[in-house]
Amino acid sequence: MSDQKRLFLVDAYALIFRGYYAFIKNPRINSKGEDTSAIMGFMNSLLDVIKRERPDHLAVCFDKGGSVDRVEMYEAYKANRDETPEGIKTAVPYIYDILKAMHIPIVMKEGFEADDVIGTLSRQAEKEGFKTFMVTPDKDFAQLVTENIFMYRPVFGGGYETWGIPEVQQKFEVTDPMQVIDYLGMMGDASDNIPGLPGVGPKTAKKFLAAYGSMEGLLAHTHELKGKMKEKVEANGELGLLSKKLATIMLDVPVTFDAKDFELDQPDIEKVKEIFQNLEFRRLTDNFLKTFVDNTETSSNETKTPALEGKVDTVAKKSSSERKGSAGAGQFSLFGASSDLSDQEETTSEYTRKTAETSSHFYQSVASGMATKLFVKNLLNQTSVCFDTETTGLNPLTAELVGIAFSWEVGKGFYVPFPEDRNGAKELIEILRPFFENENIEKIGQNLKYDIKVLAKYNVDVKGNLFDTMLAHYLINPDMRHNMDVLAETYLNYTPISITELIGKKGKNQRSMREVPLDKQTEYAVEDADITLQLKEHFEKELREANTQKLFDDIEVPLLRVLAAMELEGINLDKAFLNSLSEELNNDIANLEKSIYEAAGEEFNIASPKQLGVILFEKMKLVDKPKKTKTGQYSTAEDVLSYLAKDHEIIQQILDFRGLSKLKSTYVDALPLQVEESTGHVHTDYMQTVAATGRLSSNNPNLQNIPIRTERGRQIRKAFVPRNEDYTLLAADYSQIELRIIAALSEEETMINAFKNGEDIHASTASRVFNVPISEVTREQRSNAKTVNFGIIYGVSAFGLSNQTDLSRTEAKELIETYYATYPKLRSYMSEQVDFARDNGYVQTVLNRRRYLKDINSRNAVVRGAAERNAVNAPIQGSAADIIKLAMINIHKKLAEGNNKSKMLLQVHDELVFDIYKPELDAMKLLIKTEMENAYQLSVPLDVDLDIGDNWLEAH
Repeated sequence: MSDQKRLFLVDAYALIFRGYYAFIKNPRINSKGEDTSAIMGFMNSLLDVIKRERPDHLAVCFDKGGSVDRVEMYEAYKANRDETPEGIKTAVPYIYDILKAMHIPIVMKEGFEADDVIGTLSRQAEKEGFKTFMVTPDKDFAQLVTENIFMYRPVFGGGYETWGIPEVQQKFEVTDPMQVIDYLGMMGDASDNIPGLPGVGPKTAKKFLAAYGSMEGLLAHTHELKGKMKEKVEANGELGLLSKKLATIMLDVPVTFDAKDFELDQPDIEKVKEIFQNLEFRRLTDNFLKTFVDNTETSSNETKTPALEGKVDTVAKKSSSERKGSAGAGQFSLFGASSDLSDQEETTSEYTRKTAETSSHFYQSVASGMATKLFVKNLLNQTSVCFDTETTGLNPLTAELVGIAFSWEVGKGFYVPFPEDRNGAKELIEILRPFFENENIEKIGQNLKYDIKVLAKYNVDVKGNLFDTMLAHYLINPDMRHNMDVLAETYLNYTPISITELIGKKGKNQRSMREVPLDKQTEYAVEDADITLQLKEHFEKELREANTQKLFDDIEVPLLRVLAAMELEGINLDKAFLNSLSEELNNDIANLEKSIYEAAGEEFNIASPKQLGVILFEKMKLVDKPKKTKTGQYSTAEDVLSYLAKDHEIIQQILDFRGLSKLKSTYVDALPLQVEESTGHVHTDYMQTVAATGRLSSNNPNLQNIPIRTERGRQIRKAFVPRNEDYTLLAADYSQIELRIIAALSEEETMINAFKNGEDIHASTASRVFNVPISEVTREQRSNAKTVNFGIIYGVSAFGLSNQTDLSRTEAKELIETYYATYPKLRSYMSEQVDFARDNGYVQTVLNRRRYLKDINSRNAVVRGAAERNAVNAPIQGSAADIIKLAMINIHKKLAEGNNKSKMLLQVHDELVFDIYKPELDAMKLLIKTEMENAYQLSVPLDVDLDIGDNWLEAH
């Protein structure tokens, strides 16, 4: 490695925005409701750079107040930008504090952008013999690249790429990186609102630079241009020169590079940990500690005087006390051989998490024979006990018991190990059976559905009241993760023993729990039970405070037992039918491939977006200005192709090819592999704690996403069949339940009466909004009314409606306005929901299930708009979920009470699927329809459609 010193300058906001949007589909929300996505994303990137590059010198540069000079030159500069998202605004002060605690200088200057600060510092550092790396994804920095100044760009999918002079020459097709300024000036920049030359895009800009070398060169040779381009360039020459000025990064910001103050220094370990733990960053804390390891003795208390003071507006300046930190000062090694953190860890504080090693506890394994019988005698004297099963695997249908942990007093617990032989295990479970089947002892657990299913294999029925901490937390904070490690660290400031410490990471070398020594099994298992017991005490209070105790007691916990029974039952699958369907799909896919190759004039990998983009948009030139991805490839995303499909047969064929290929791999070929050998059935896993609306989700396999809109998709449902010829499948489907709920909640009489009179609601709506008798409503009018009816729930706009129908945007806008005029209470209800959310921070369903909306008061219009749509939609979708859950609980209870052979098998959103014993068919039809339609009383009648068949498709 070269002896030349290296400086890394981080473009703060570029990485903060990048981090924030990386989590946009799954934001990181902590128990306080704070969105920590931007902080986590930025810190992951910063630590990654430090670990990868081991920089000698480093600083983080921020904008401050925007660019005064550029706004003076061009008032509209960056005027088109949306307001900064709330999650980023709240993140920045935390990032300042973290950087300060890490002793990393923050450099900014009032009236200048970070680009200008980085440009100035990089040139100063170059003069002092430094190599500078500008950490940013922003292509504008390419203009700054020299033999000693490089771009260090994070790339999509992870990692970084370094751009030196050759890379910039290749990317922009220039001879000198300084020409990037001309390139940006010519084509403009929509994100910064730099106008550029009208009609000039990337290709034209590169062509002009190759011919004329610069903006000025182009303007001096406009006589060589032709047609409209000549007119545009000549008419907008001044605009082009202005754009070039706006795109030029300044190199004279009043900041000073002082190498001594940019040295990467020893962080204040404890202070950073304190901030991270306040933010509930568990893995990030581990990552930080692995990155910065103190491995030498403090040699001196001498500290540097911050040379930045008085020269630069900084937030973080190094002081004597900060440099030492509570972890000790002196030299440090990022990548030294020693990784001993004992010195730091011995200095405990309120922010140091507790562990089994630092907490007083009494965990004991129970010997077989008399000791077990005495233990059970004591166990049966308790009124509330937490238990946790340890098994040989994660699949409850095949897993065997290794042991069961019990705890009923904080810090104490017992572990009953199970023998490996089946007979011995059965004998032991019989000794424990009186506890599990005692109605008077409350059973506590984390994800009790799993334990109930494991014990069901041993013919043990877990009776009595249940308290599931995972379900409780889901109701308290639905947007947060609910696994026990996260809950323990968040609510108890405790880090549990990691399962990987016992059995290793996933993979072929992972051990079984049976192979773990008994003392370690005991410590691990009883700790789980003890921690879960403590979480229960914490969550009981929070459930009451959030007014969700009744929802927990009456819906989620009883449903747990229902889902366990459905999952254990599973559904029969006709594998032979799927095998034949797979062959048919192979033929269909091969025929489509042949047609696509013929239309394209060559063979290529249809599944490769890159190859497909080149064929469609370079060779076939199907559109003039094809959309591109961030990586510069042509976009062949579903929405892009769907828009073009009606005009180009090859694109429809490609969409069909994709659809059939996905159908085959995801369902037709995959489902037979998921049949459980011991039962011959497919057993999905219903998850109660995933969707914030209250809806169930299905996994392994996901039976809720089987396509229904295409003929081939529907055929997959034919593979789901009754258990034998004595049974038939019955599907019971709520008719338009969400529309009925919104009619009831809004108290919109016109809509309520339409439902009460049994009218076709879409025809009824069409009749009113198009002002024609219901008998004269056309199919197109009904279809448009149906789109609006369902679209209103999801906040459809005129643009969205016009895309979903044949209506123009103007016609769509008029239709929506007429709709609201026809149903005025509907609009009032929607406004009231948004107002309620703004005042309370949440909305709720008919059963008081809360949907928290942290962005409802955001200043960012896009973010706020999404929260407002959720404010309307969540109570409707959530109420529908609550109602079908009630129906499932009541039906399950009636089936058990009647000792019926018929079973409830599946729940797919508004539909329930049953395996009906044929002699019980008439009674079951009446029972199911009655319970579903009367699960909850609204001012609008609930209506359920029933169908039967020899497979799910026939019954649907």
